[in-house]
Order: sequence, then structure tokens, then C-alpha cells
Amino acid sequence: MTKLGMMAASVLALTLGAGAALAQEVTLKLHQFLPAQANVPKLVLDVWADTIEKESAGRIKVERYAAMALGGKPPELYDQAIDGVADVVWTVLGYTPGRFPQAEVFELPFMTLGAGPASCAYWTMAEKYMLDKEFKDVKVVGVWVHGPGMIHANKEIRTPDDLQGVKIRGGSRVVSQLLEQLGATPVGMPVTAVPEALSKGVLDATTIPWEVTASLKVPELVKNHTEFTGGALYNIPFVFAMNKAKYDSLPADLKAVIDKNSGMDFSVFGGKTQEGADGPAREAAVKVGNNIITLTEAETKVWRDKAAPIYASWIADMKGKGIDGEALIKEATDLQTGACAGK
Repeated sequence: MTKLGMMAASVLALTLGAGAALAQEVTLKLHQFLPAQANVPKLVLDVWADTIEKESAGRIKVERYAAMALGGKPPELYDQAIDGVADVVWTVLGYTPGRFPQAEVFELPFMTLGAGPASCAYWTMAEKYMLDKEFKDVKVVGVWVHGPGMIHANKEIRTPDDLQGVKIRGGSRVVSQLLEQLGATPVGMPVTAVPEALSKGVLDATTIPWEVTASLKVPELVKNHTEFTGGALYNIPFVFAMNKAKYDSLPADLKAVIDKNSGMDFSVFGGKTQEGADGPAREAAVKVGNNIITLTEAETKVWRDKAAPIYASWIADMKGKGIDGEALIKEATDLQTGACAGK
């Protein structure tokens, strides 16, 4: 080969090498606590990851790590995003009690009016109050809530009196306070610990939405499910967040891909998709012959009245932190019935 030919071959090799490098420039490790086949990983997180890979033309690869495969426990996920143990995480804010006080407004009893409007309100308020405060150490991709929180128990639960002394899992600080107010004995634990706790009698009941019951096999462990009318008994706020340094290291066009798939639309998608999985999970419980109690408005009002003191105690707690809890409650309510209605 002539010297000129050798130079051309070298240039070609370098060009091909550069092209190969461009094919995948960035790997994002996505870490979360549920099994890979559960609804949120399958219907929300994988959809996001697939979209990011496609819209980056393969320059971003998202490695998915389910069920805490990168190590640690669910309450550590948010700090894993900060520290770079993972590049992107999805987690429950209530796993770290008191750390995200303003988002707790969406955990209050009968506050949320559907996952779409509530997730819209949550993003609106997060953008206004939280991104530069509670969430300042991460790049927030989305925030949302699940469908209506409800009770799954080893006995029929129709009134608050039926909860007296019942050992029941509470998914957050506020939810545990609510359960205690209702007369139950709340037990805090990540949702992934629920099946073993139910099977061993550590729990008599659990609070979770319908959609996650199938992956946790809850209808096989308890036979009674209590639904409420006119808002959710409670709800749980989630955050889907990215390591800030990882995001900042991306070139502008790849940041644009992340940004396009972050924010309001993705947050509403997350909440509505999660709520949309409630129906099939409920139907599965019906098919195995479980007892589903759907409380009327009048029956639900008994629970509302019993739960009402939680509002005053939460407002007082927020005041101690320098936060106007009453204003947050009004704004969350007004958004769901106004600008976010119909989302």
C-alpha cells in the first residue's frame, strides 16, 4: 500500500471509530425498587428510557436496574441519585420522612382528585416551590402520584372502628399519622416488604393503590379491599430524578432530549398511567373472588370527619418549619379543580 493509501486507511479507521463512539456516548443507570415486571417500571420508566434512547439516536443508553439491583435499600435511592451511585432514580418521597415537607400536601386524606389532576398540581407546585429547595441537589425529570390509595386487609374494613388495633402498613409519615388517627396501629415499611409482612402476620393490612397489588401478590394474601368515594383516602408523591453532574455533563443536544421528556407532560403521563393500571389489578382481585367494599359517599364522610384533625396538625407542623401549610392546601385544591382539572 502506498503512503497515501496508508494515510487514507488511517483516516477511514479513525472516522469509523468516531462513528462507533457516537453510536453510544452516554450510559445512564436507572435504579428503582420494584420488580422489573411491575407496572411502573414496565409502563412508565421503560417507556421513558426507550424514548430517550430513540430520540438520542442511540447516543444515550439507559441501563435498567430493578428491585435495588445496584445495592442499598429503597430509602437510600434519592441519595444515590445525588451521590452518583445511580444516574436516574424513581422513589417514594415518604421513604425519607420530613425531607420533602411541601410535597406532603398531596398525602393528606381526601386531598387528591385523580392522579392526572393531582400530578399536574404536584408538578406546578414543585416548579414553583420545590425544585430550588427540596429538590435542589438533583435534576428532576418528573413528579407524580398514584391512583387512589386504599386498604387491603385480612378482615372486612367498612368503618374506622373496624381499624381499631389493626397492624397496617403506612407508606409515609403523614399516612402513618392518618392511620393512627383512625385507630389503627401503623407500621412503616417500603412497599416491597409488604408481602412477607402479610404472610408472617407482621401486618394485618396494608395501604397501597390497586395497581401494585398484582406484582406483590396482595390478593393472594388478603381477601378484603376497601375503596372510597370522592377522593383518595391518601396518596403518595413520587420523584423521578437524575444526578445533577451527569445531566450537566451532557452536550446541549442530549440535554434537550432529557428536557423534552421531563416536566409537566411526563409527570401527568406517569400519574395517569399508574392510575390506569388500577382497573386490571382490581379485576384480578374480583376474579379470585375477593371481597371488594366500595364505600358510599355517606360512608366515606365518616372517614373524612374522623381524619379531619390531620389537617390542623399538619398545618401546625409546617408552621414550625416556616411553611404556610394552609396556603399549600388551598393551592393544591384550587389547581386540581381549576387549571389541572381534566388532566
